[in-house]
Amino acid sequence: MKVVTVIPARYGSTRLPAKPLADIHGKPMVQWVYERASRARGIARTVVATDDERVASVVRDFGGEVVMTSTELASGTDRVAAVADRIEGDIFVNVQGDEPLIVSEAIERAVELVRGGRFPMSTVMTSLKSSAELHERSVVKVIADRTGRAIYFSRLPIPYGRGPEPAGSEPFVCFRHVGLYVYDRATLMRFRALPPSPLEKAEVLEQLRALAEGIPIGIAEVEFRSIGVDTPEDLDQVRRVLV
Repeated sequence: MKVVTVIPARYGSTRLPAKPLADIHGKPMVQWVYERASRARGIARTVVATDDERVASVVRDFGGEVVMTSTELASGTDRVAAVADRIEGDIFVNVQGDEPLIVSEAIERAVELVRGGRFPMSTVMTSLKSSAELHERSVVKVIADRTGRAIYFSRLPIPYGRGPEPAGSEPFVCFRHVGLYVYDRATLMRFRALPPSPLEKAEVLEQLRALAEGIPIGIAEVEFRSIGVDTPEDLDQVRRVLV
C-alpha cells in the first residue's frame, strides 16, 4: 500500500500570524514538521499542502515537496483530500503543520492500524500527566474501548467523575489526544463529503464528525508529549524543548 503524508500549513492564523514560518532555532516550523514526519518508515511521499505562496516558497527552498490548495478549504482534512485528488495513494496521513515535536513512532503506529485493516481511520493518544492538563480546554481528551476504538473526544474531562481525581501514580481514565490522523482513501473522501455534525460544532472537534457518522477510529497509545503551536507562548515552549 502506498502511504502519503500530507502536512496542511495555512498561512493565516488569528492567534499566531504566519505560523508555518515561525522561526525555531533558525528553521521555520513547517520544516521541523516536514523533516520529522519524513523519518517515519513506510511512507512513500511527504508533501506540504498550503494556500499561500510564501509558505510554498519556503518549503521549496529547503527541498520539500509542496501542493497548492484553495484558500476556500475549511479544514486540514479538506486540504489532505485536495492533495489526494491529485496524488495517487492508498493511505493518507494528516500531520498538522503546527506539531514540530511530532515523532515517527506516532505516525507509524497510526498507519499500521489502517494498513493492517483494523480500522479505516486512526489517530494516537498519550497519557495525561496532571490535573491541570485534564481541565485545560485546549487539551483534547479521548477515551477508547478495550479494542482500541475511540469512544469519544472532548475538551472537557471525560468521563465526568463524581469522586476524587486519581492521586499519585494512579492513571487518569481518559488520555490526551494527539492531532494526527490516518485515513484510507475511501474514508478520506467520505469524510470530506460529510457536513459538520452537531457534536463537531459543539466541541469544535472535527474528528467527532466521523464518530457521529459511525466511522470507527482506531487509536494507538504512544509516549509522545505533543505541543501544538497556537500561541506565542506555545512557540516559546517548543523552542525550549528543541534546544
